[in-house]
Amino acid sequence: MTYEGVLTKMQTEFSNPIQYYLVFENSFLSLNQLLGKPMEIQFVGYQCLNCGKKKKIFRQGFCYDCFMSSAAAGDWIMKPELSTAHLDIEDRDLEYEKKVQLQPHIVYLALSSEVKVGVTRGTQVPTRWIDQGAVQAIPIVEVPNRYLAGITEVALKNHYSDKTNWQKMLKNEIPKVDLIQERASLQNLIPNEVREYYHSDRNDLLELHYPVMSYPSKVNSLNLDKSHNYSGKLSGVKGQYLMFEDGTVFNVRTFEGYVVKIDV
Repeated sequence: MTYEGVLTKMQTEFSNPIQYYLVFENSFLSLNQLLGKPMEIQFVGYQCLNCGKKKKIFRQGFCYDCFMSSAAAGDWIMKPELSTAHLDIEDRDLEYEKKVQLQPHIVYLALSSEVKVGVTRGTQVPTRWIDQGAVQAIPIVEVPNRYLAGITEVALKNHYSDKTNWQKMLKNEIPKVDLIQERASLQNLIPNEVREYYHSDRNDLLELHYPVMSYPSKVNSLNLDKSHNYSGKLSGVKGQYLMFEDGTVFNVRTFEGYVVKIDV
């Protein structure tokens, strides 16, 4: 069968293992059902996720103009500590920024390659952890806005990475770490204005299991700008990556806004 449409990040359903779906405008693919089967991915063109125009994608599924102007691509997205909606200060669109920033956010520890610290909206749990390929995750604090989460992350970045080593994550090279113990050791690192939200005694460690038949020993990224056509046998899905038997991996998130044709 042939599926065609604009790539957006894979939709997920928390179960054991996690269920993955590629969703297009008029159809969807259940990727778990394709494990061990051949798949062909063909690049067709671009379509900006914001304006819908067939313009080259710059970042995050947006064309250059939308990335530079859209409220959904402000600097505070990647750097939560730059959030200002709680002060009634606009970056690009105050109404949008209040809607996103002024809601519960969680600062967490996740184990995807090494232990990392991160920030996500409460509504994005456990989706955010799935998207980064974490095998375990645990909340540190839940705070009422993005700014407080951001300054907590900044304080903890002196002690933990805030990025996933994607190659280690895909090879499943993950150290054994006790995240409950790690969280219990953090109290003195958390900013004063956030300490009231810190609770170290909750039993809320989450374990995540991915639909993977085999992990690669070496990984080679598929780049649709360089290779417009790829065929391979699907061996697993983890994070936002499709993994193939020959060691090729495809980061769906990187190519949001690309129009593809997929044959299965």
